[in-house]
Amino acid sequence: MGEDSRPPRDGLELLQQLELILERDILIDEIGFVHPSQFTSLNEDLGVSLPQSTNMIQFPDGIKDPDISEFGIIQYDKTAFWNYNHKLAISTKVLPQLYSGALHAYNDVTRNYKGSINLSLNLDAPDDTTAPANSFHLLENELLKHTRALLILSCDFSSAWNSRKLVLSRKYKLSLFMDELQLSTLVLSYSPKSEYAWSHRRWVIKKVAENFQKLQEIVEEESELVKKIGERSKMNYRAWNHRCWLTFYMTRVQVLDELNKSRKWAELHVADNCCFHYRRRLMLRLLEDISLKQDVEDSLDHKSEVAFVWVEELKWNEMLIKRYVGREALWVHRRFLSQCWIKHFATDQEALARGSEDHFHINTALDFFLSRELQLLLACLDVSADGFEDPQIQAQHAVSYILWMSKHIPMLEKCRLQERLREVGDLKVIFERTSLERSLLWESLLN
Repeated sequence: MGEDSRPPRDGLELLQQLELILERDILIDEIGFVHPSQFTSLNEDLGVSLPQSTNMIQFPDGIKDPDISEFGIIQYDKTAFWNYNHKLAISTKVLPQLYSGALHAYNDVTRNYKGSINLSLNLDAPDDTTAPANSFHLLENELLKHTRALLILSCDFSSAWNSRKLVLSRKYKLSLFMDELQLSTLVLSYSPKSEYAWSHRRWVIKKVAENFQKLQEIVEEESELVKKIGERSKMNYRAWNHRCWLTFYMTRVQVLDELNKSRKWAELHVADNCCFHYRRRLMLRLLEDISLKQDVEDSLDHKSEVAFVWVEELKWNEMLIKRYVGREALWVHRRFLSQCWIKHFATDQEALARGSEDHFHINTALDFFLSRELQLLLACLDVSADGFEDPQIQAQHAVSYILWMSKHIPMLEKCRLQERLREVGDLKVIFERTSLERSLLWESLLN
């Protein structure tokens, strides 16, 4: 790289300060990029004033900058960085120079690191291994340090993430893998939908599972992280997809615990399908465990237990449907519950009745289940015409659900369902009343 392609000196100086802050304050949990004018208000909001330093940072070339502040043991340019209470703000004014310095440092150390790897693989290399080993270790540390700064500035820099994977794949230290989770959390604090950060997180967890098996605590912390991010970032598919992926590493006790803990969150976010999708993944995990049971007795007991979970979920879902009128996510969730209930439980009365005193558990015939669904349909159709759209939408969802149900039950029960629907009224009339714009679709499905 030519001399004219080197970044300005202040870019490298800013990079040194940023890396010093990250190194000294290892508990930083939030990063933001703010306008320079906001630095004063940050201090005012906290009700504190950072002490003005009488010292100056001595840079390698001997130049001193009088506009440097010192807080505790961390020294930094107060016009570029703000670090307090484990929060870090970076001025948007210095981002171009800072990024240029970080990119230049990353390219330099990457080139040297890959050259060292190639040298170590060269069979003709000298047998003097002590000095090269020390140099190689220093290069690894430098690469981790520079990529951390670079990823904070540009979280979708895939090459930097891959460079960190390369280093970790050669070291396999649990502390380094835990540091990676912390770095990813830091990136997600300002970019909660970064696919690279979530993907890197899954890679780290896989490596921990393969080599250290320290997973139970990590899974719990990951689930809590997604919950917090979900509060700040609505409809965050990437975060909830990560949480669904975690179910593969959950124990049965953790799955049940997650179902209980996520219920309250779902009640407060009934329009967010992500949480209901997560609950569906948890429940499918319970079904998968049934097929893995070798002992018949254990399998039947486990199936009865899972059936109870399904019954409670159906009741809870019905309560939400009646409370929050017209929410499509609730009806989508009910389709899943009904389909699995019909497939796995409704025709297996003997297993469900085993050891149960609840009438709903014992009487699990499909006919009884359909009767309850028709009662829900009637309740959703019996809405007052108050001029709001929600009751109308609720009726549409209810009718669509029953029509969908008629396509997923055995032929014998389908005939019984049609007979009962006649008691409710002409389906075609109901369809036209609830959603006239879809009349052609209704007619084709009914026929």
